[in-house]
This record gives sequence, structure tokens and C-alpha cells, in this order.
Amino acid sequence: MLFNSIEFAIFLPIVFFIYWFIFPKKLKLQNLLIVGASYLFYGWWDWRFLSLIIFSTFIDFTIGFLLKKEQAPIKRKIYLWVSIIINLGFLGFFKYYNFFIESFTDAFLLFGKQITPNTLNIILPIGISFYTFQTLSYTIDVYKKKLEPTTNFIAFAAFVSFFPQLVAGPIERATNLLPQFYKKRHFDYTQAVLGLRQILWGLFKKVIIADNCAKYANIIFNDYSDYDSGTLIIGAIFFTFQIYGDFSGYSDIAIGTSRLFGFDLMQNFAYPYFSRDIAEFWRRWHISLSTWFRDYLYIPLGGSKGGMKMKIRNTFIIFLVSGFWHGANWTFIFWGFLNAIYFLPLLLQNKNRVNTNIVAENSWLPNIKEIIQMLVTFSLTVLAWIFFRADSLTHAFAYISHIFSNKAGTISLLIPKEIPYLIILFLFIEWLGRKSKFAIEKLQIIPKYLRWLFYLGLILLLFLYAGQEQEFIYFQF
Repeated sequence: MLFNSIEFAIFLPIVFFIYWFIFPKKLKLQNLLIVGASYLFYGWWDWRFLSLIIFSTFIDFTIGFLLKKEQAPIKRKIYLWVSIIINLGFLGFFKYYNFFIESFTDAFLLFGKQITPNTLNIILPIGISFYTFQTLSYTIDVYKKKLEPTTNFIAFAAFVSFFPQLVAGPIERATNLLPQFYKKRHFDYTQAVLGLRQILWGLFKKVIIADNCAKYANIIFNDYSDYDSGTLIIGAIFFTFQIYGDFSGYSDIAIGTSRLFGFDLMQNFAYPYFSRDIAEFWRRWHISLSTWFRDYLYIPLGGSKGGMKMKIRNTFIIFLVSGFWHGANWTFIFWGFLNAIYFLPLLLQNKNRVNTNIVAENSWLPNIKEIIQMLVTFSLTVLAWIFFRADSLTHAFAYISHIFSNKAGTISLLIPKEIPYLIILFLFIEWLGRKSKFAIEKLQIIPKYLRWLFYLGLILLLFLYAGQEQEFIYFQF
């Protein structure tokens, strides 16, 4: 079920009404309703994959129970690895089986030998990368005794399958989200208004920015050899805004929807395209995944405690694994490697923690130095996104080669003039709201009539540009 679909527009009010008006003081029934609604939400795509979520829920609930009873270090470690192997085993099979088979075949071809192994027609379950990491956070935190294992199966099932963020995050930690299912929740009008405001902004990002940019980015990337350098650069920039509008838009809708039901999810994006270096970009982009890798992979590997060689090794591991997490294609791995290369000079100079504050924190506009830093960082990011978007490494390198080999000239693709203006409007609003958790969080500071004119303007744009439902990019990851 898509957030930008008619089905969800019907589904959400019904669940909201039952949740607050039929079960307002019945916590167990509210949690049970969330489980049922989440299974319906996920099963709308393919009900067969519900068995994976249910199985993962049973496994990690049981492992948590066993870890609570067991004190012997060796047995506790065995239980932990059972959970890791089962969860990553499912993820690896559905997401990477054919990738490894095809890479194995290509490796033999390099030595002049041809083999024909069997590949499978595997359908990737939507959201498996997200809920797998979410359940693993529970098992690992219980193992480390950072979290008391739950005995409430319904609450745990609701945590695993919570429909607002089930498919594409944020990847919540058990330490943050699970305890919220234990507490009685009371309707908060202020939080509900904030939730609706964040949903509206998320839909604007998705429908107006991402989907419009996607239409032309797809045309340009698919037929890159037909266009001149200027068009190819615009295609890469359009994809840059497409993926940000699409993914951060999903996160905004997910967080806003959670607010409607009394839940507080972590911020997943913090205006990454206003970053002044790559380190800052990665602190602001897909925060839930970046911090997951930091806490459950980077720090266990030694983090930054060792010498420079260890820091460099761990940094490259994190970026390569992050790339591989995104998909079974060498393009994603190279994208991760390229970002590690970007990060390396900052690490070597110990400047990866320089820009931790908000850009132009005490002024309306950035200074010249900040403008140059943001433009350089944005340009490097655009280049890296070409590899992320391309179908193969050959496609990516050919696309970049055409940018530098073709003469810049008149744009050969007819692009509606309003799209650049919409992007500028989007950036302007994001800039004004960069100190908030989402761009239009603090609209209450402006007069009420202006606020409602703004809302109506966004809604009008949504109706004007509403067309065929477009899936979110991260559904395939």
C-alpha cells in the first residue's frame, strides 16, 4: 500500500478512528490493532511475504526470552548468532543470491571458463532490509544488556511490523520504539497537527519534487547517448533531488503518521544538501541507517580508538557495506567506495567533525566560504548519485564520459519551465526551516491566514500534479 495512494487515504482514517474512538483506553487492543493494520498494509503488495515478518518476529522474541534466562557467555553468544544468521540469511537469499551467482560466473569468464549455474526468479520482499535491521537491533541490545527483553508478544510484533515505517524506515532502535508500545497513549492535538503538517510536506517532496524529477531523470539516463553535456548534468541533478524528495518524503510521511498514533520516531534526514563537507552530509543523510552501522558495526570493529590504519579500514568497511545494503549491484558498492574516498581526506586531517552545527546558524544567509563548501559537497554528491542511479558500472562511466566529451549547448530535452522553479521553492522552504526537524514544523509563528494559504497552496499543487502512483525508490532496497 503506497502512502500516495487512494487506498492509504482510506486506510489511515479508518485505523485512526478505531484506534482513538473505539480503543482509546485499551492499550492491548490498540497494539493488536496496529499489528493487524500493519499486516494488512504490508500484505497489500504480496500477502505471501507476511510469513517472513511473522517468522522473524517469533525468532527474535524467542531469542530475547532465551537470552533473559541464560547467563553463560558461550550460550548467549550462540543465541545471538542464531538470530543474526537467520535474519541475515533470509536477507542474503532474497536480495543477494542471484548477485553472487552472476558474479561467480563472471569471475570464471575472466579465466576463459564458462559455467552455467542456476539462477532463481526471486522476488525481493519489500522492506526486508529495513525490518531485518530493526529486529536485529533488539536482539543485539538484549544480548549487550542495554535492553530488558520483552515478555509482551503483541507489543513486540507491533514494534517489528509498525506500518508507518515498516517498508522504508526510519530503522528504529528497539530501545526507542519498543518501550512506546508499553505505555498508555493519549491523543495529543498538538502532535496530531504536527503529524498532518509533516505528512503534507512529505507528500509535497514525493509528488511534486521527486516524481517530476524522476520523469525526466529516467528519460535522460535511459537514453544518455542522445543528449548533450548540459542535459546530462541536469539529469544527474534531477536524480539528486528525486532520491532526496522520494526518500526523505517517505520518512516525513512515516514520522508524521506515527505522531497521529502517539509515537515518536527518530529524525531520518536533516537537510543533507546544505552540508559543507561529506562527513556532515553523512550525519544528515539516512540518519537511522548511518547510526545503525556506527553502533552495530563500526564501533564493534574498533571504531576510532585504534590507529589511523584501523580508522581507515573501518571507514571503508562501513561505506562498502552501506553500498551493498542498498542493492545487489556493483554500482552500489562503487557508490559506497566513492563516498569513502570523499571521506578519506577529512579523516586523515582529523576534520571529519568540524561542521557539526547548522549552516549559517546565526544568520539568514551563508557566507562566501559556506556557499563554496556547500556547492563543492553538492557537486561531489551529484557525481556519486550517477553510480547509484546507473544500471551498471559501464552505464555510469559512459554517462560521465559523455558529460565531458560532448559540447555544452542548448538543452535537447524539453523540460517544463516550472520544474526548476518548484525545486527553487523547495530549497527556499527547506533553507528557512533548516533549524527544525522538518521544514514546515514551526509554521505557527506566522499569521494564521498566511499559514492556511500556504497549506492550500501545497494541496492545490498536489492535486495539479497528482497522476499515476509512483512507488518509492527505497522499496527496491
